[in-house]
Amino acid sequence: MSIAGSYKRWHADLREILEAARGLPITHSQYETVNNTFERSLATMHKMPRIWIMYLQVLTQQKLVTKTRHAFDRALCALPVTQHGRIWEYYLVFVSQKGVPIETSLGVHRRCLMYDPSHIEDLIEFSINSELWQETAERLSGVMNDGQFYSIKGKTKHQLWLELCDILTQHAREISGLNVDAIIRGGIRKFTDEVGWLWTSLADYYIRRRLFEKARDIFEEGMATVITVRDFSVVFDAYSQFEESVLSTKMESLDDNEDGVNEIEKEEEDDDRLDLEKLKKTIDSFWFKDENDVDLRLARLEYLMDRRPELANSVILRQNPHNVEQWHRRVKLFEGNPTKQILTYTEAVRTVDPTKAVGKPHTLWVAFAKLYESHNDVSNARVIFDKAVQVGYKAVDHLASVWCEWAEMEIRHKNFKGALELMCRATAEPLAEVKRRVAVDGNEPVQMKLHKSLRLWTFYVDLEESLGNLESTLAVYERILDLRIATPQIIINYAMLLEDNKYFEDAFKVYERGVKIFKYPHVKDIWVTYLSKFVKRYGKSKLERARELFEHAIEMAPAESIKQLYLQYTKLEEDFGLAKRAMRVYDQATKAVPANEKLGMYEIYISRAAEIFGVPKTREIYEQAIESGLPDKDVKTMCVKYAELEKSLGEIDRGRALFKQASQFSDPRSDPDFWKKWQEFEFQHGNEDTVTEMFRVKRSISASYSQTQFMLPEYLMQKDQLRTLEEVKDVLKKAGVVFEMEALERRLLPSGGGELAVKESGGRKQVGFVSAGSIQQKDGGEKGTGNREEIKLPEDESDDDVPTVEIDQKEIPSAVFGGLARKRDELENDGVGDEENKDWCT
Repeated sequence: MSIAGSYKRWHADLREILEAARGLPITHSQYETVNNTFERSLATMHKMPRIWIMYLQVLTQQKLVTKTRHAFDRALCALPVTQHGRIWEYYLVFVSQKGVPIETSLGVHRRCLMYDPSHIEDLIEFSINSELWQETAERLSGVMNDGQFYSIKGKTKHQLWLELCDILTQHAREISGLNVDAIIRGGIRKFTDEVGWLWTSLADYYIRRRLFEKARDIFEEGMATVITVRDFSVVFDAYSQFEESVLSTKMESLDDNEDGVNEIEKEEEDDDRLDLEKLKKTIDSFWFKDENDVDLRLARLEYLMDRRPELANSVILRQNPHNVEQWHRRVKLFEGNPTKQILTYTEAVRTVDPTKAVGKPHTLWVAFAKLYESHNDVSNARVIFDKAVQVGYKAVDHLASVWCEWAEMEIRHKNFKGALELMCRATAEPLAEVKRRVAVDGNEPVQMKLHKSLRLWTFYVDLEESLGNLESTLAVYERILDLRIATPQIIINYAMLLEDNKYFEDAFKVYERGVKIFKYPHVKDIWVTYLSKFVKRYGKSKLERARELFEHAIEMAPAESIKQLYLQYTKLEEDFGLAKRAMRVYDQATKAVPANEKLGMYEIYISRAAEIFGVPKTREIYEQAIESGLPDKDVKTMCVKYAELEKSLGEIDRGRALFKQASQFSDPRSDPDFWKKWQEFEFQHGNEDTVTEMFRVKRSISASYSQTQFMLPEYLMQKDQLRTLEEVKDVLKKAGVVFEMEALERRLLPSGGGELAVKESGGRKQVGFVSAGSIQQKDGGEKGTGNREEIKLPEDESDDDVPTVEIDQKEIPSAVFGGLARKRDELENDGVGDEENKDWCT
């Protein structure tokens, strides 16, 4: 093999020559040597693409356009097609340099596109850089029509489409042969997120081609078709800017022409009918040739601005034509223009589908009829209402509202008989044949359910009470009850109507029907009204019947609703019955009401007992309340009130014991008010020992709460799992915790009990409680309680040695005996002593 055919030899020589020429200017003679060497090497190495690439790179650096272009063409001819891709890469770089003629570059790009169509984006980019807008638009249009196009530069069709639209509108006069209108409209249909911008682009295309009227048509069409407020704002702003710019341009041109001279006024007096030049000027001066159309343009701009609310409302209605609220707003836009309002209402009731409506579609019909009524056209309003009641609404209440509005219109125009006839027509039950036909169809309209509309019947009964007679009103109430659509309020209204017309027993029968129909909590108002009316009517004359009613009502009522019934019951017994029976009802009420209402019930019980039987009677109630299982805070409250009572009666020791009893529920850190009251009590009525004992108890309780809080597990400290102090102590005792202070107290307790007697009540120990009366034993007997601290004196002592002490006597307050003592005195003074009064005083 000869040296001339060695690729390695030629490659090494060429690299050596190129290294020698590096750094020299391109005009140096050395480059001529380099070119000749490459030409000699290609005589044998013309199939080697690497040699061609080295040669073409050197020629590209030398800026030899023609010679380089010929070399690229020779390379493409010499190399196989499979190697052309390596050459075209450098060829496109060469033609993209400055100084290469545009025609040459365009031809090279087109040839490359024939070899590889995927390089279309290179041609488009070159055309844009070279401002070849016609070529760019044609190529981009072809790309958009090619369904199999794939961008090698990562561009989406959306980006290419926006690029095409921008080029078409920005260079409208330089592009021809393309249907720009169809291209942009296709983009509007395809790319819905850029509708506003595409409409303005299309209008801008016609503006640049000075087709202003066509541009206005495009703007109007765009505002009439967009469905989003954002797109509408884009189109409207562009439209208004266009009108403002046209108006300002016209005004500037008129200012420039104000200095012109009117040549027609300087015409000579001779006959110039044959002078064509003057005749043309005369015709141009006519009004229809007047170029001063500033007023027209200004009026057009103002009209556009005035239409903005209407156009914006149209956009929202295009989003959802069944939006009732937007139709009402549209009517308000034409306020003062009844013709347009009527047309708008007509379009609304034709467009809105009641089954798809957003809002209440019947309000459109009602407002439509009221529009005619406001213009004193009642006959047309009746026609509108007649059509409205035949519409298939989604809800029965909508149809009932239309009937009620129709009747109210008749009432406003003094047509009372017509209003009653309308209600009778609306509440009529459909015929059986009609029901069967509808059942076969399977689609029951709201008109078939209208006769059971509570709203319609309520309105009807109000009309009958106001305009009809008693018989017709009672018939309507009975019809409501027969249809089983009555409410507790209707029952009460029915009974009160009978009561107003002196039909008392019939009214009570209605109440009885009501309490049988309804359950709690709905029947509560009926019971309360029934019982109050019965007691007011009969009072003492039918006391046993009233008691039976109250017992029945209490038996049926849940615990949450029973307090009011018990209060009414006790009021009955206090006013017309026996005091003992009233106390018994109070006692039952304290056990029946919920735990959160027990304290309030006990307070009422105590206040009434004190007023009727006197203050000492309340001791039993206080003891019962403390032992009844009230919450700890309520037990503390009762103990403090009980202590105040004992203090007022002079029972200081009993008051002190009650304070001690309440102390176990009062943490000194969180309840300082209680300890302040006890301290004031001891400062007023105690001595040094009692005060010391109080402070000892306070320290003991504080330590107990501190130890409990420290040792208490976390789950017991949660708010929703709080326990009483004794329960917590039981838990800690099981865990082995010893309460030293409590053990010390047990050792100090007297064996007999005394003031610190312990009672079992409700499963909880209460320390320090002193009963005012006898304590019930398990075997049914009673154990007497006395003062265990009483000092027993020797019996053999003589009374003569005891000095005589004068003791002041104080009159017992009348509150101790209560209201019964006053009644007894009055009866004694009046000489009345029958058996009933004796029972009252017992």
